Amino acid sequence: MKLLSGKIALIFGIANKRSIAWGIAQAFQQHGAQVGFSYAGKALERRVKPLAESIGVGFVESCDVSSDEEIASIADKAKDTFGQIDILVHAIGFANKDELQGNYYNTSREGFHVAMDISVYSFTALAKAFQPMLRPGGALLTLSYNGGDRVTPNYNVMGIAKAALEASTRYLAYDFGPQNVRVNAISAGPVRTLAAAGVSGFKTMYRQFTEFAPLQQEITIEDIGNTAVYLCSDLAAKTTGEVVFVDSGYNILGVPAPREKNIDEQG
Repeated sequence: MKLLSGKIALIFGIANKRSIAWGIAQAFQQHGAQVGFSYAGKALERRVKPLAESIGVGFVESCDVSSDEEIASIADKAKDTFGQIDILVHAIGFANKDELQGNYYNTSREGFHVAMDISVYSFTALAKAFQPMLRPGGALLTLSYNGGDRVTPNYNVMGIAKAALEASTRYLAYDFGPQNVRVNAISAGPVRTLAAAGVSGFKTMYRQFTEFAPLQQEITIEDIGNTAVYLCSDLAAKTTGEVVFVDSGYNILGVPAPREKNIDEQG
């Protein structure tokens, strides 16, 4: 059964084949959605356009989400191309690499502003720009991380940004409710994306994740894509303002610790 048949989805934040946004795009298309892409700047064009071509996506546009003019421009292009849309996915997060190491209190004022603008405000700005063309029954979706709830060493200002993004999700859910448009977030476990590579110590954290997580399984972009399909489909028609974890249960832990082998496991 295809859960998104007849729906039109725009996905912001595709960078390469490891992007969570790419996993979501593939899942959406497999479930019958017509998909459009947006990427951040000329440097990513050579990676994103072949991905679009590989699944027959015709709407592929660059957008600097720190620019109100560029957001307005892509909204106009989407309106001309599709008329109305059903789904908007915000898979965007950025902080300067030197802010993602050491102590959080060393965050610069400029670095704080950049992280909040790109990672948080852009979701609100896109929601505003696309609000007039969202069909009733539609959905907005963004991507968070548990570093917004609990301290993750070196995640620093991005943790603050994710906390703000989750708060924005709730406020947008309230605003869009009368339009019958839902707004939710997925909090994903660690995935080896371009953005994650900038966090100091990520490789060590990634190696330890499956040792500590209750399911002891890595998170894939396909896992996240499947949850995105559910949240943007009619199956989730009464779910809004939520942060849904796709992290093998890691978020339920108080103190992550290696699991002791039981008798059956020891053989």
